[in-house]
Amino acid sequence: MSELAGRVALVTGASRGIGAGAARALAAAGARVIVTDMADTTALAAEIGGLARRQDVTDEAQWAETVAFAKAEAGGLDILVNNAGLFLMKPITETTLEDWRRLHAVNVEGVFLGCKHAIPLMAERAQAWAGGASIVNLSSVAGIAGSAGTVCYNSTKGAVRLMTKGLAMELATRRIRVNSVHPGVIDTAMGGEVVHGVATVWGAGDNEARAQVDQMHPLGHMGKVSDIANAIVYLASDKAAFMTGSEMIIDGGFTAH
Repeated sequence: MSELAGRVALVTGASRGIGAGAARALAAAGARVIVTDMADTTALAAEIGGLARRQDVTDEAQWAETVAFAKAEAGGLDILVNNAGLFLMKPITETTLEDWRRLHAVNVEGVFLGCKHAIPLMAERAQAWAGGASIVNLSSVAGIAGSAGTVCYNSTKGAVRLMTKGLAMELATRRIRVNSVHPGVIDTAMGGEVVHGVATVWGAGDNEARAQVDQMHPLGHMGKVSDIANAIVYLASDKAAFMTGSEMIIDGGFTAH
């Protein structure tokens, strides 16, 4: 499959989970992929024939450096996947101001900074593709529906959802499409954090909490990384040329309740 041949993609938070899966799927579709994270991503970059950088998405100077790296080492940037994020499950009365600020710094400011710095470079080549350039922001079902214990996380993912829509309006004439992806609970390390949070808040054992999280989805199980990675490839491709400002919900029916 080479539907993304010739394009350069950047995936943040790519050391594990959805980020690593998205990087692999984008590379399999023909893109040259730059993977970034605070953790080491050199092995993943070698595996997919891409490039790796250490990056803290909350640091504006590092964003400027990463975009300059994309220009110098890959010749430009066509696809940005703002995936880096943190999860928190705590009652609001136990959530500290430090918790609140840290989650918003990574989940919201990281997306803002990524878009701010990548857009000028992405606009340089957007005319080259039938569907233009593409930004995919990882939100969550928590950006659509609230739940007990996730007020802080809800706030960050709701912000990403509406930031995406505003950017879509702002960038349409520059041929940069912006869409958000809203996973349910995915079977990753972060999905494990959700299970642990449910166990803690509801006083359940780990196995019982896992079963409860599975049953939160009408299909009866958590999602797979590939469920989300495939959607990201679609949104990045010309097949989604008429999609911008959209919410792609991939949640096993979670928000259909």
